Amino acid sequence: MTKINQIFINLPVKDLNKSIEFFTKMGFTFNAQFTDENATCMIIGENMFAMLLTEKYFSTFITKPVADAKKATEVITALAVNSRDEVESIIEKAFAAGGKQYKDPIDYGWMYNRNFEDLDGHQWEIFYMDMSAMPNE
Repeated sequence: MTKINQIFINLPVKDLNKSIEFFTKMGFTFNAQFTDENATCMIIGENMFAMLLTEKYFSTFITKPVADAKKATEVITALAVNSRDEVESIIEKAFAAGGKQYKDPIDYGWMYNRNFEDLDGHQWEIFYMDMSAMPNE
């Protein structure tokens, strides 16, 4: 089995300062060591990071055009948290910062999922799973 030590999600953004402001309002912090006018390293959790890169800088890492996340979905970033209340808290902060819901919440009883679209159209899902309550089928 392959063991991954860290994850870095790389996302293109139109306005880096606005993206930093948006995610700061949600309570995220940033690693100054990996932050400049082209990029920032948002700390999601232990060994989990999102690199927010200006579209121009992002394009230096790829050979295809940068996707417009407001027109097409390139990825859904799903983050697991420890409770339904934590799901609600994060979603409320996202909406207050200008994020938008892109589909109805999902509640299976054992799994609860809410979502938001950030300022650039990237889709994020925040969910809680109680594996002990998962039905055995």
